[in-house]
Amino acid sequence: MFRRFYSSRRPAPLFYRTGAVEELIPNNASLRSKLWSGPVTLNFWHSSELLLQSKTSPFAMNTENGNRIRFQPKWRKVAYGGRQPGYEDNYTDDSFLEEMVMNASVVKRDLLKVMVDSVSISQYLCVVALVVSTWTLTLNLVIDEATLLKLDVGLLLVGFSVLLLTTCPFSVQLLSKYVLNISFFISGLYVLAPVYHTLTRSISSDSIWALAVSLLLVHLFLHDYSGSTIRPPGALNNPKLTSNISLNASIVASVLVASRLPSRLHVFAIMLFSLQVFLFAPLITFCIKKNHFRLHLLFSFSLMAVTLGVTYQLHRMFFILLLVPLIFISIVCPYWLIRIQEYKFEINGPWDEAKLCFDITE
Repeated sequence: MFRRFYSSRRPAPLFYRTGAVEELIPNNASLRSKLWSGPVTLNFWHSSELLLQSKTSPFAMNTENGNRIRFQPKWRKVAYGGRQPGYEDNYTDDSFLEEMVMNASVVKRDLLKVMVDSVSISQYLCVVALVVSTWTLTLNLVIDEATLLKLDVGLLLVGFSVLLLTTCPFSVQLLSKYVLNISFFISGLYVLAPVYHTLTRSISSDSIWALAVSLLLVHLFLHDYSGSTIRPPGALNNPKLTSNISLNASIVASVLVASRLPSRLHVFAIMLFSLQVFLFAPLITFCIKKNHFRLHLLFSFSLMAVTLGVTYQLHRMFFILLLVPLIFISIVCPYWLIRIQEYKFEINGPWDEAKLCFDITE
């Protein structure tokens, strides 16, 4: 479709076709042939100068009326195009950053919500502190093997009850499956108790305690605090590698501590207690948090109070070593996160890498 324009100073008409290659200027055959060599679009009209942009190399020429026409190629945003004719190396057009988006996916966090989310970390820290307290009391013969076995049975019944109440739908087949697995687990542990009892007889006690503390620190550092290492039936997500390393570190630490106990029954009772806590406590707390969040908060704060009381009676230094991380995790870290969020700056645009929209493990 042709459109016609007239100038007050120049009576000669200029015809051009929108989006086409052709530019028609009367009585100038050489200019028409020059314009035909590449696509041209009209950008600016002036009485003394006509500025056109072309995709060909830049050039300038005079018309018969003495008016100068300058042609300049249109700037293109290309990644590896090199220098474009008619533009400097560092030239950027106004449209260069028009697709840039700032802080598109930044989530504004609330201090109270962050503090509530940090309860899960403090909760598991108290769980590990209770296990260490039980180890210490057992090594000092404050707790005998009969008390440990009663504690193991109580923890097993409570864990079964919580798991069955939070697992839907409940079925006899699921209950029998749990009972069978736990029976095999306890039987194998009882058979291996004599091996654990004499496993580290040739190693000094100082090396055992240092290695056990190091393994517990690795366990706390690599533990998956977002969920559970052992998934409930029907879960699709596989445990992470760091979670498996954390679980193995806790089991090895339990074996090292159990090898210093006086009898095989002590070893069996303390190993059963430790494995129940490290294997099933994350699963139980995960199920409680998923189904009853208020009960999760009540259980967490009660566990913190009990743990602080036990550690205070055990040793004052142990109490301080537990209290300081709890305050730092529950209060200081959330406040710190909210403060540094003000300085978060994120830009997104077409230069970002493509992201998968599906799970490659499915």
